[in-house]
Amino acid sequence: LVYSQRLFVFVFQTGHTTGPSLNNDKLYKFAYSAEVYVDQVKASLQKSAGYRISSGVDVNLLWRNPDNDDDQLIKITIKDVQVENVNERPAAENIFKGKSTEKIIGKEYLEALQRPIVVELVRGKVKTFYSYQNEPGFAQNIKRGLASLFQLQLHSGSSLEVDVSGKCNTTYHVRQDQVTKIKDLDSCEIEKKRFTSHNRILDVGTKATSATVYVLEDSFIKSIKAEENFVFVLNYRRKTGAKIVSKQRLELKSVQAGIGLIAAKQVAGVIKTLDPNYVAMPLEAEPVKSECKKCPSLSEHWQSIREHMHPDRLSKPEAAKTFLSFIQNIRKASKEEILKIIKSESKEFLPQVVDAVTSAQTPESLEAVLEFLDFKDASTFILQERFLYACGFASHPSETLLKTLTEKFKGDVANEDIRETLVIVMGALIKKLCDREGCKLPAVVEAKRLILNRLEKAKKDDNVRMYLLALKNALLPEAIPVLLKYAESGEGPISSLAATALQRYDPSFLTKEVKETMNRIYHQTRKVHEKTVRTTAAAIILNSNPSYMEVKNILLSIGELPMEMNKYMLSMIQDILHFEMPSSKIVRQVLKDMRTHNYERFSKMGSSSAYTGYITRGPDVSATYSLDILYSGSGILRRSNMNIHAFDRSSELHAIQVVIEAQGLESIIAATPDEGEENLDSFAGMSAILFDFQLRPVTFFQGYGDLMSKMLSATGDPMNVVKGLVLLTDFLQEIQLQSGPTARAEFMGGLAIDISGGMEFSLWYRESKTNVKNRVAVFIAGNTEVDSFFVKTGMETTLETETALDFISTVQFSQYPFLVCMQMDRVDSPFRTHMTKYESLPSGRRYTARRGKAATLAGNEYPLHQENSNMCKKVFGTKSDSAGSWF
Repeated sequence: LVYSQRLFVFVFQTGHTTGPSLNNDKLYKFAYSAEVYVDQVKASLQKSAGYRISSGVDVNLLWRNPDNDDDQLIKITIKDVQVENVNERPAAENIFKGKSTEKIIGKEYLEALQRPIVVELVRGKVKTFYSYQNEPGFAQNIKRGLASLFQLQLHSGSSLEVDVSGKCNTTYHVRQDQVTKIKDLDSCEIEKKRFTSHNRILDVGTKATSATVYVLEDSFIKSIKAEENFVFVLNYRRKTGAKIVSKQRLELKSVQAGIGLIAAKQVAGVIKTLDPNYVAMPLEAEPVKSECKKCPSLSEHWQSIREHMHPDRLSKPEAAKTFLSFIQNIRKASKEEILKIIKSESKEFLPQVVDAVTSAQTPESLEAVLEFLDFKDASTFILQERFLYACGFASHPSETLLKTLTEKFKGDVANEDIRETLVIVMGALIKKLCDREGCKLPAVVEAKRLILNRLEKAKKDDNVRMYLLALKNALLPEAIPVLLKYAESGEGPISSLAATALQRYDPSFLTKEVKETMNRIYHQTRKVHEKTVRTTAAAIILNSNPSYMEVKNILLSIGELPMEMNKYMLSMIQDILHFEMPSSKIVRQVLKDMRTHNYERFSKMGSSSAYTGYITRGPDVSATYSLDILYSGSGILRRSNMNIHAFDRSSELHAIQVVIEAQGLESIIAATPDEGEENLDSFAGMSAILFDFQLRPVTFFQGYGDLMSKMLSATGDPMNVVKGLVLLTDFLQEIQLQSGPTARAEFMGGLAIDISGGMEFSLWYRESKTNVKNRVAVFIAGNTEVDSFFVKTGMETTLETETALDFISTVQFSQYPFLVCMQMDRVDSPFRTHMTKYESLPSGRRYTARRGKAATLAGNEYPLHQENSNMCKKVFGTKSDSAGSWF
């Protein structure tokens, strides 16, 4: 009889291939541990912050389906729980020292944790998870994490598997008595909060891996080692980042005699016999939220940080830091709490409050700010503009936001500038939602239709300009034919705006029709165009894989163009060659032909120029600056254009563009306008793009009368283009660890910015000067934390810097060729980083390890071409003191 029993067990075990198998009447005693580590990405785990939960685990078989050996009911009991540091640490730095497990975890949690669970395994997978209702969610999740470890299959292959992490793609590799389970964490379907920044360069890169190795003996588990790794790095500075490592170990210590099986035909009968209080629950982790008991209210927090948000302090890192912390608290607040602050604040602080409330991007914050702002009231112009710009910079805008702005635009708007800003911002939101596959959302479809339809019906130039600016932000493929029409047929500023909108499209969108139109504009096949439009058309052709003949025709035109345009085009070609731009190869081929490459053509005089150089070249992100400036034949500025682009291997960010344009100013110095520009109205203005978002242009003066009054009354102070606080990086990911706790990685970057520009004349000294001032301060904060209710462990990282970048162009037009000096200067920039690792208990006991570094990036005058350097020596060598002579 004994022999036949042994034979039965042997046949059963060797024939059982789909899942783990427990023997009858046995109690399996395991040692279990779950560890978490938080640290910098490349740091050794031996110095990480973290903790370990260890316990005994008893496992026994309760029931096996008499009709199916692969259907088993097992009981799992956690015993003798201990909590300790994950690494050895002196007693003074050990937050658990002298505290019992019950004191650390809490009696209720410990009792819940040690109540047994029952798991039904069918073919190695958990079919049903049984536990007690109304237990703390954290304790349930720890037990779910343990139950998930017993889930495995004994043949190689992939499947969708549900465990504590959700429904995930899982792959098994089986080799003799070892099984490796690889879980694709990116595929896991589970309700967790997550959002990212709109542009990849400003975002956080993530990588998550999960592997579990099972060692089997007699078709059951001898040991399990599981490890999950989560890595987060700032794409634009990969040294700044964090990692979370979660490890689980389960090791069989002994097999003892246990209780017999429960006799029943169905699982329900076994559960009822065992304990009728058991209920079936999902194996996926349930949401668990840790309550903050001593956190200040939103009003209290605002009062403690308010002074750092004063307008005079907005170019400091502390302002950006305060801005980020305020956003974090607004995201937890109710509409009423937010409104209370907005309604009680003074005028000088209100714009900063609006920046933060809008940037929070919660339904409550949007409702609060919209209830406060009245677009029918022109007196709150500044607040309305700050709200709209914050919407334009939104990191993860919602369809609701676009729908709300569309309704506002269709309603009564008292101020025309706000009406224009509204539609420009709508364009930016369309682009962001389309980039996230939201182009077919009802609000996006309606906003696109409104802009395109109203542009078609627009009669006034101001209205046409408004909708073209919206399209310049939206970059819709279907808008290209409309932009082509206005670029070729429009007049002056309208034509120029449509052309610069086309210039923003990726070259892949620029079809044969686009290039044919640009060639017609440049070569003036159908009508005479202004220099600004023609040079933009040339730039589009040369930046979109030009053909041999297109390049040859452009080169042959040099020499036949107006004098300063000749010089500008020559500079553009030389810039393409020296900077090795994509079209440089075809340009070199064309230049082998002596008809295009000759001294007469390449020795044209003039002061216009184009130059591109590197601000920085790094392994993560590189940045370029470009300065180009186009003059009229009389020496008056026509257009100056400063750009900064950041890019990595796969994406690009137009960080800053400041364009100053002027026209019709020849009458001031009794000069003759260039051909085709005889009847242009006097005008000067500035347009800016900031982080891919085209802002509403600013006008310095419009018309001769306005120009003269400004010359007589101006103070010489630059005009502000944008001033405020921008949420640059906005990343949040909640993570369900396989061992049960939840983790959270949050990275935020705030930018305090002040861009201003001016255009000045000295009639006495026959000089003009443009000055673009960029003042920026950046603060980046990352917090990566594992929250286990009774203990939190994590790491905080901060990075801060401030700098100023000035672009100055000085022209002396008392002689010809006139003297032009361009300067691009950056002041010394302090740069500070801090890192804090911590472990803390709710009682307030805390371990902290800090490290910081400070440095200064030396100021720099960015090099331009040698011709400019020679010119600057002449300008500053001959220039008299003209202080007080500027208008």
